Amino acid sequence: MEQKFGDILHDWHNYLVSWTRDRAPKLVVILVLAFIFVRLLGIITRRIVAFSEKRTDGVQRAQQVRTLAGVIHSLGVVLIVFFTGMSLLKDVFNINIAPLLASAGIAGLAIGFGAQALVKDVINGFFILLENQFQVGDTIRTAGVAGVVEEITMRRTALRDSDGTLHVVPNGSIQIVSNMTRDWSQVTLQVSVDYNENSDRVIDLLQQVVRDFANDPTFKPDIVSEPLVPGIERVRGQEVDYLVLVKVQPRKQFPAARELRRRIKACFEENKIKAGVPAAVFVEGLPAPPN
Repeated sequence: MEQKFGDILHDWHNYLVSWTRDRAPKLVVILVLAFIFVRLLGIITRRIVAFSEKRTDGVQRAQQVRTLAGVIHSLGVVLIVFFTGMSLLKDVFNINIAPLLASAGIAGLAIGFGAQALVKDVINGFFILLENQFQVGDTIRTAGVAGVVEEITMRRTALRDSDGTLHVVPNGSIQIVSNMTRDWSQVTLQVSVDYNENSDRVIDLLQQVVRDFANDPTFKPDIVSEPLVPGIERVRGQEVDYLVLVKVQPRKQFPAARELRRRIKACFEENKIKAGVPAAVFVEGLPAPPN
């Protein structure tokens, strides 16, 4: 018995010596490389966040970049740990990893089929953040609803419409995005004037109004380019519509449009310009029924 026990200890000693000589260096190298890759990934993601905070013009965009960087860091760490574990099992412990990979593939396939909507939401959310399709505060129209973006996550987007209703849209449902406040917004006014008013005089008055508006210190910082009065947009019956176009900073179109309407009304009243009257539609009635 003692001889057998001694032989077992001797075999274990020889195995440990051989393993330490042949396999331990591989173990150390693999772990050190994994540690280096994790540290490099953390440095890169932190640099991306710091760069975005310096270069972006809003806190919300920087928050989106931090979210995206966090997702990239987490996925990167998971992949590094996975490949490190596979390398350790194969090169250090001489374990056949083919069955493990097959099982992992089957499990991943099952999870993918069971959570297709969730996976689609996350992938769409990733590309929304990566491509900067819209930001918190933008006014967008998508998935049949429109409103101001209040929150963006990897899975969903929250929109608040003009009635105050909050719409929660899964990112997987976002196919086409109409961003109404990207780079600049445009005020488009159709000013209705009586048909008998002199068109050249009306256009001159409108141009004077938009020039005064553009030079007003309160609104001048919000104007992107010189306002335009292209001329007559439409003639209908006894009214003529004149077009006014003003490009302003994003989300500034509503106060600009209200101020322009006020100034145009005051100018027309001062210069005795008659507003247009919608064309009347007369419908011939049926003969009265006999008594």
